[in-house]
Amino acid sequence: MSTSAVLASAILPRHIAIIMDGNNRYGKANNLGQGQGHVAGKNALDPLVDYCVNTGIKVLTVFAFSSENWQRPPSEVALLMQLLTSTIHEQMPRMNEYRIRLRFIGDRSQLSDSLQTLMADAEEKTAEFEAMTLVIAISYGGQWDIANAAKHLAQQVQAGKLKAEDINKELLGNYVQLADTPAVDMLVRTGGEYRISNFLLWQSAYAELFFTPTLWPDFTAEELAMMVAEFAKRQRRFGKTSEQIVTEQQDQ
Repeated sequence: MSTSAVLASAILPRHIAIIMDGNNRYGKANNLGQGQGHVAGKNALDPLVDYCVNTGIKVLTVFAFSSENWQRPPSEVALLMQLLTSTIHEQMPRMNEYRIRLRFIGDRSQLSDSLQTLMADAEEKTAEFEAMTLVIAISYGGQWDIANAAKHLAQQVQAGKLKAEDINKELLGNYVQLADTPAVDMLVRTGGEYRISNFLLWQSAYAELFFTPTLWPDFTAEELAMMVAEFAKRQRRFGKTSEQIVTEQQDQ
């Protein structure tokens, strides 16, 4: 069965998250200058955004810069910040054309004032778009995200607005990043590594995991489409039995 045929009859993932790994290795493999693998990787995003919005994916979240990436050499960090700035400028016309909402998650306190202003302006200008949401994770870490949510709840308890015994997973989940979006259905990592590297830990609790040796600059919409087709074949049980899932599907 062709990929298109599978997708035609499948329930699409609502939220795809991608760890964009392999830029430096791509640069070394292709004898590019220092940092040029990241430049090549920047161009890989556009075809994936096109695919997602045209296929009906509601949210695409990409891991652009982690909280741990601040430990990289200062020259590389500076280049990454420059590329993030360029990416935002370059994405805005596409966001307007396709009516895509642009959002950012992460600890913005470590970012430059100019980058924070650019991010806030892009979010404001695209806030009403509903075709799809593109989320860029900058200075983000899943552990930071959960700790930050816990801190907000602790502050409410301290202020007498909330009782500690009232805190549960649903309440905590309201305070993590992207609480207003669907949970991650598919988590993709390029570059051949088999770990999720502190990315969307809470939001990906029941995500289907996909790993590929393809380095990020070489990752294509066609490869993503094959993963989406594979996603359609998987049975997502969420703790239930296969028999329960089949019965529920027959009753729909």
